[in-house]
Amino acid sequence: MSDVAVKESGQERRGLFARFMPRDERVVFVAIIAAIFAILVLPPLVFLLKGAFTVTQNGETHFSAHRFAIVLAQRGIWTSAYNSFVFALGSALLALLIGGVNAWLVERTDTPFKPLAYLTTIISLGTPYVLYTSAWLLLLSRSGPINSWYRELTGETGVLINVYGLGGMILIEGLLWSPLVFLLLGSTLRNFNPDLEEAARMSGAGTWQTLRRITFRLSLPSVLALAMLVFIRTVEAFEVPALVGLPGRVHVLTTDIYEMMHRTMPPDIGSASTLSTLLLCIVAVLLWYYSRLTRNAERFATITGKNFRPNKIPLGKFRFLGGAVLVLNFLCLLILPMLILVWASLLPFYQTVRASAFKLLSFKHYGRIFESDRYLSLLGNTLLVAVVTATIVMVITAIAAWLSVRKIPGARMVDQLGTVPLVFPGIVLGVGVMQFFLATPIGIYGTIWIIVWAFLINYLPYGIRYSYAGMLQVHRELEEAAAVSGASPFLAFRRIVFPLLAPSLVAGWLFIFLLATRVLTLPVLLSGPSSQTMAVAMFDLWSNGQGPELAALGLLWSFAMTAVALIFYFFARRSGVGLYGQG
Repeated sequence: MSDVAVKESGQERRGLFARFMPRDERVVFVAIIAAIFAILVLPPLVFLLKGAFTVTQNGETHFSAHRFAIVLAQRGIWTSAYNSFVFALGSALLALLIGGVNAWLVERTDTPFKPLAYLTTIISLGTPYVLYTSAWLLLLSRSGPINSWYRELTGETGVLINVYGLGGMILIEGLLWSPLVFLLLGSTLRNFNPDLEEAARMSGAGTWQTLRRITFRLSLPSVLALAMLVFIRTVEAFEVPALVGLPGRVHVLTTDIYEMMHRTMPPDIGSASTLSTLLLCIVAVLLWYYSRLTRNAERFATITGKNFRPNKIPLGKFRFLGGAVLVLNFLCLLILPMLILVWASLLPFYQTVRASAFKLLSFKHYGRIFESDRYLSLLGNTLLVAVVTATIVMVITAIAAWLSVRKIPGARMVDQLGTVPLVFPGIVLGVGVMQFFLATPIGIYGTIWIIVWAFLINYLPYGIRYSYAGMLQVHRELEEAAAVSGASPFLAFRRIVFPLLAPSLVAGWLFIFLLATRVLTLPVLLSGPSSQTMAVAMFDLWSNGQGPELAALGLLWSFAMTAVALIFYFFARRSGVGLYGQG
């Protein structure tokens, strides 16, 4: 066939295809992405509600709200709800106090030792929650160094700190969230216009009066929104309530759901669905209030088109006191947990730090990890789940963000579908996904692919935030220039927009990858014997009393993930997009 015939044949096919294509091909992509999002997001919600509102009697299934009456009549549920509220509120306040003070010292003062705060934050990004919680339990348990030294010094038989209680839960969860608060509030303070503070000082206001009446008040929307964010995520938390609360007989809503699924045989899926639905409603209401807090934040904007450089407040004689706060934060959040993990990993069985124990130190647990095929399998499972999840999420959300920013018809529905998973606490999403795959013939239950499916749903909002924030920086005139040159909208996206989005997409990919390698809630519900991830293996090691082996495994894994966290931090700063896709 001649070149002319081939060309004419191609033109005929394109003409036939164009008859059935909308005038703007981007509408087709809206429909495709909306279908993908709907397939991911809606089935778990439908099956969760079905499990909560249906009752089977005498082989017949009918609609009923009877399960809610049974669950709400349980006295322990109201205690768990109260514990969840106190736990979330206390953790949020503690995280705001620690992270807020560090952010102000680093971004707005001449305090020394500032790199320690960033080092603490970056390493915390690569540390699994279950490992960090275990480290604090090793430090503060009855046999830990603090309580052991207290008994030796005072002759008492009790403990100085009882970590297995609501106070211990608040302490550990607050410390766990403080690095996030530091990063997000640091971004707010870093971009604060100093003209307002200078005007206050010219009017006779002192440093502390300016801080209280100008800086804090203008930062209040960010502080309140961040407090609500931490509160919501702590209501959903599982690692600290499971490792600290359950041994201390302190129940919260998430651990009640877990016990309904794991401590009864067969699992009480109906009651778990009912309680999950109630928790879903609570989180939805909280997220509504969070959106209200952030809706009018522009009224407090201090960044304008004028160039400025935030000034540093001289602390004078208090300068080294501020440095001491950063050093103390570095010691408490990083050095102490890491040292106790190193100590535990070198012992055949855990015991407190004393001279007689040094002769027992060895690298036996590290050797066992490198020689074990099981840990190699865990490594492969975790990396496969994280890589596949992060890649798929960022590809589909990049297209979704492009359509949404360009205001293509129907794109608003795509954006709303993509943010629906924000209302799903991890434990609730796990129950919904489990019910969906138990009721459908798709044979991925108990494999790593059901974990991937759940992670895709869970991390869609994060992918959208990163992609959307990056997309806002790409002006439409670049696509218009490509269209003038004859490029289709999708070709312009692939050849122009997508490469320009690369820094934001890489930052989002790395962030989702880090989350997928460290989170416990979804894998602990959905994994099978051969599909466990590192977080589940660490949880099992701790539950089985294998603290030294957990410490060795956790340290090796944290060192590897810290390298990934360093790369993420570089791309996040380069793209101007921080945690959770906030600029």
